[in-house]
Amino acid sequence: MTTVDELLAAARARLDRVDPHRAAELIAEGAVLVDTRPAWQRAEEGEFAHALVIERNHLEWRLDPASDARVPAAVDHDVVWIVACSEGYSSSLAAASLQDLGLHRATDLVGGFRAWQAAGLPLRRSEQPGPAAASPTELDR
Repeated sequence: MTTVDELLAAARARLDRVDPHRAAELIAEGAVLVDTRPAWQRAEEGEFAHALVIERNHLEWRLDPASDARVPAAVDHDVVWIVACSEGYSSSLAAASLQDLGLHRATDLVGGFRAWQAAGLPLRRSEQPGPAAASPTELDR
């Protein structure tokens, strides 16, 4: 039997995890940032300015190039997918699952959305500001 902590450690051991600034560089080079947080969490915390939103329960079907339900960006197994969640835990497990599908360049964002926001990287204006929503000037960074 395995604990969730052991599962997480094993997933992270095979990922080349990226911090927010490295993720931003990779995105500028063509990587795709995928926000897997549910709608309620995006509304509460805020949103990445330039992320493909695919909630966790749909991820593998949307990113597998062989799937009939794939997104247009899922063209082959060489796409660089950077999976993000709120704090960087479930995204590690999700990225490892993508690697199991042969998406060998999949990784995740260390610290998730919260680290991205703390780094002052671009956010999207939200129509439904939550209690942790940033001010309009912060959203334009």
